[in-house]
Amino acid sequence: MGTPDFAVASLNALVEAGHDIAGVVTAADKPAGRGQKIHESAVKQYAVAKGLKVLQPLKLKDPAFLAELESLQAEVQVVVAFRMLPEVVWNMPPKGTINLHASLLPDYRGAAPINHAIINGETVTGVTTFFLKHEIDTGDVIFSAEVEIGPDEDAGSLHDKLMETGAELLVRTIDAIENGDYQETPQVITEVQKHAPKIFKDFCEINWNQPVQTIYNHIRGLSPYPAAFTKLQGKNLKVFQAEMEMGDPQETPGTFSSDGKTFLKFAAQDGSLKLTDIQYEGKKRMSVEEFLRGMRL
Repeated sequence: MGTPDFAVASLNALVEAGHDIAGVVTAADKPAGRGQKIHESAVKQYAVAKGLKVLQPLKLKDPAFLAELESLQAEVQVVVAFRMLPEVVWNMPPKGTINLHASLLPDYRGAAPINHAIINGETVTGVTTFFLKHEIDTGDVIFSAEVEIGPDEDAGSLHDKLMETGAELLVRTIDAIENGDYQETPQVITEVQKHAPKIFKDFCEINWNQPVQTIYNHIRGLSPYPAAFTKLQGKNLKVFQAEMEMGDPQETPGTFSSDGKTFLKFAAQDGSLKLTDIQYEGKKRMSVEEFLRGMRL
């Protein structure tokens, strides 16, 4: 059960490992883009190419879907980047339903663990497999694996690293369940537990009154999607990459400076950030040099 590319790696790993995929459950096709062409999920495209049975329910409690799911007689269900399941679904297979989550649980439970780990300045994160329970991301841990976060790593590159490590961990988990060779470890909640809530647009706006490092983490934690942004001459300016320049700023935080050709900087609390990879509202993504050639500031 999954939808985006992150889930394809896990499905492919299970196929390559020789496991019998009884069926694939993914999001329904929907129109997308300017032409409103019908878009199929990455998981569906992969499953069709491999000749796997595909189910695309609009509602997970639909009796017709539940009957079809039960007819697959799956021994275990695997959830990777899908959606919340009702108990009637996750409680169906005899060996349970497991989830692959892109953090070291119990830290960073929630919808955006990759983004928030970088935004909070973490140097290590990871992936975890666990059995589903009623409350989201709270089930007993089966296995976990650590992944380092580089000082300049963004959410896109960390996503890819976790995707590959997660696929390997998932195969290990399924093998262990098949052989009955695993122990479940309850999640221990602490007072300093970190969370990963869904990210909304207002959260993405850059607060230039913060320290340079905090803003830099914010930018890379949201790059390439949904992308941090600021205002420039009344329009939104998305920032995908920037360079830190420490030192007392000469300008009020949020003030920009530029030579009109090679650089665009914004002052922060304890220095400035030199923007390098941006997208101005209504324009394509480009380097700052390209942007400045066609823009009068």
